[in-house]
Amino acid sequence: MAALWMARCGIKTLVVDKRDAKVRAGHADGIQCRTLEILESFDLVDRIWKESCHMAENPGSDGLIHRSSRMSNTIPGLSRFPCGVLLAQHRIEDIFLKEFHKSSTLEIRRNMEPTSIQMNSKKIHNHDAHAVTVELRRTVEGQSELVMSNGNKASTWQSGETQHAHVDQSETYYENVRARYVIGCDGAHSWTRAQLGFSMQGEQTEYVDEIRLGQQQMILTAILLADIRSRCAIHSAESGTIMIIPREDGLVRIYCQLSTMVISNDGRFDRSSITPETILKAAQMIMKPYKLEYRHRDWWTVYQIGQRVGNHFSAEDRIFLAGDAIHTHSPKAGQGMNVSIQGTGSGYFSVQYFNSLDPADTYNLGWKIAMVVKGLAEPSILKTYETERRGIAQELITFDQEYSRLWSSRPKKDTQDQEGLSMVEFERAFLQQQLFSSGFGVHYSPSILTATSSSSTSEINGCSQGATTSNEIDEPNSKQHLATTTILGQRFPSFKVINHSDARSWHLAHWLPSDGLFHILLFAGDVSKHEQMNRVRDFATAMTNRSHVLPLQRLQHLHRSRRPQSSEEQAAVARLLTIHSAPRQAVEIHDFPPLLFPYDEELGYDYNCIFVDGESYYEGHGRAYEGYGIDAVRGCVVLVRPDQHVAWVGELEDVQSLERYFAGILVEL
Repeated sequence: MAALWMARCGIKTLVVDKRDAKVRAGHADGIQCRTLEILESFDLVDRIWKESCHMAENPGSDGLIHRSSRMSNTIPGLSRFPCGVLLAQHRIEDIFLKEFHKSSTLEIRRNMEPTSIQMNSKKIHNHDAHAVTVELRRTVEGQSELVMSNGNKASTWQSGETQHAHVDQSETYYENVRARYVIGCDGAHSWTRAQLGFSMQGEQTEYVDEIRLGQQQMILTAILLADIRSRCAIHSAESGTIMIIPREDGLVRIYCQLSTMVISNDGRFDRSSITPETILKAAQMIMKPYKLEYRHRDWWTVYQIGQRVGNHFSAEDRIFLAGDAIHTHSPKAGQGMNVSIQGTGSGYFSVQYFNSLDPADTYNLGWKIAMVVKGLAEPSILKTYETERRGIAQELITFDQEYSRLWSSRPKKDTQDQEGLSMVEFERAFLQQQLFSSGFGVHYSPSILTATSSSSTSEINGCSQGATTSNEIDEPNSKQHLATTTILGQRFPSFKVINHSDARSWHLAHWLPSDGLFHILLFAGDVSKHEQMNRVRDFATAMTNRSHVLPLQRLQHLHRSRRPQSSEEQAAVARLLTIHSAPRQAVEIHDFPPLLFPYDEELGYDYNCIFVDGESYYEGHGRAYEGYGIDAVRGCVVLVRPDQHVAWVGELEDVQSLERYFAGILVEL
C-alpha cells in the first residue's frame, strides 16, 4: 500500500523483498469492505471483486451440529460494497504488481535483505536530506542484472545515493542505499524493529497454557454440512472450535483449535510436531458426525494467538513500522489480508516486501510522506501517524483479546452451566467485531490534520503548535453541527449523486481518488434560490481573491490530470467539487462561477466537478444531503483528507478558517 501511494504520487521508490517471487499459496486472503473502498480509490477493485469469494452470510446438543443463527457477514448499509471478499494473496499481489509496472519511479529488488540500518544524527532534522542508510545484501543466482518494475533493466540508483559493489553471477554482494524515509513492513518478527531496539508490549503467546491454531486450505471431497460455503464458527462440546472460511475456486480454509501438542524443554510447543494430519484429525473431531476429507491441500500452517502493540511506531519520524511489525492479533478478527506495504529510495525506502496486518497503517502514512517529500507539507504531519494509529491498534487488541476468548470457549451445556459460552454472547461479540474488521470503527482524534470546534490548545494530539500567548491561538474551528452524520476524524461515507452535465449516477467517492490530494467538497445547497447562489458566488470569490495559503495553482481539476502537469500544477494540494440540492432542470451548469466550473484552453470545460443530489432516471434518489446530515438549503463545506477521513467542516463563509487549516500543515509557496 505504501509503494502504491508513492507510485501514484510520483515519488522515487525502492521496494526490497527477500523472496525471489510473490507468494504462491496461502497467507492472508480476507479483504474487508473498507479495504475494498480503498482499493477502489486506486482503481484496483474490479478484478478482485469479480474473482473473489463473497462472504455474505454467517450461519449461527445431542451429539449433532445445530445452527444457532444466521446473520449478515457485514453490517448492511455500512458500505457501497455489501460484503467482504476472499481471494488468495498471490492473486492480490499480482494485481498490485501489474499496477507497479505502470510506474517509472518504482523499483522492486528481490532476493535482497537488509543487514544494517543507520541514521545520520546531523541530518535527521533536515527533511530534504537522505538521513538514513540501509545496507542490503543480495545473493545472486544466475543473471546479475536488476529489473525495474516497468520491465526495464535497472542500471544505477541516483548518483551518490547507492554504491554498487562489483556483481558476478552466484556471488553475494552488498550495496548501500541512502533514503529520506524507510518503512519496515517486515512482519511480526520484524528485523527493522529489532534494529531500532523497539519492543512489542502485550500478551506473549509462546507458552503451553495458550491457544494454538492450525490452518489448512483445501478442496473438500466429502462433507455434507449445508453451510460449508458460508463463514461458520462451530463450537464443539469437548473438542474445541473450528472456523470455516469459503474461498474462491472451490477452496475452503479452516481454522482449527489444537488441544494436544508436543512440549519442548523450554516450555514452548514444538512446531515440528504438528503436521497437516494433526490439524485434519482435530477438525474431524470437532465436525463429528460430519465426515471431513480432502484430496487437494493448497497450504497449511500453525501459529499462536498473540495481542501486542509496539512501544514506538517510528524513529525520529524517519524510520516507520507498519502492519504486523507494530501490532499483532488473531487472524479471526478479519484483518489478515493485505499485500505487502512498502517503500522507496530517494524519497523513501522500505526494508521488506512482506505480508502486513492491514493496509490502514500505510494508507494513513503514505500520503503524508509523499506530501513532505514533494515539499508541499511540513514534516510535522508525520507525527500524526503514531498518534492516530496507536489508539486504533490498542482498541483492536483489547477487543481481540475478548473475542479470542469467546471464540475458543466451549458452548454452554444448559442454563446452569456457568463456565460455558452462551451463543447469544458470541453473536453480540461478533456484531461488535464487524465494525473493527470492516475498518469502519476507525475514528481519528483531534490533531493538526483533524480540526475540531474545541478551544485552542498549545499541543494537539502530540503535535506542537507553538507556545500559547494571552491571545487565543488562531486555529481552524470546525462546525460538526453542519454535517451531523459526517463525523470529523471518521471515513467520509459515500452516497449516490448525479452528474449535473449528463445525469449519470455516481457514488460520490468515485470522484475522490487516492492521488495525494485533499478534497474540498462544496455542498452548495439549493442554488435555485437567489440568495443561496449568491452565497456560493461569494465563496468562490473568497477562494479566488482572498486565499494566499491556498491559491488557485494549489487547486487541481480532474480533467487536468489527464495531461503532463506543469510545475505549477504539481504544487496542487486539493481538488474542489460541488454538490448542490436544487432541481437539476432549475439551474444551468454555466450559472456556476468559473472556480467551480473551470475551463482549460487545451481540455475545455471540466464536466465532472458539479453534481446534484437528486432523482436519477434509473437508480432512484441517493439522498446524499440526508445521508451526510447536511441542510439541503444552506449546505456547508467539507474537507476530506487524502486518506478519505473528514478533516474540517464549515459554512460557505468560513474560507478564512479553511485557510488556517492548510496554513498549519502546508509549506508556503
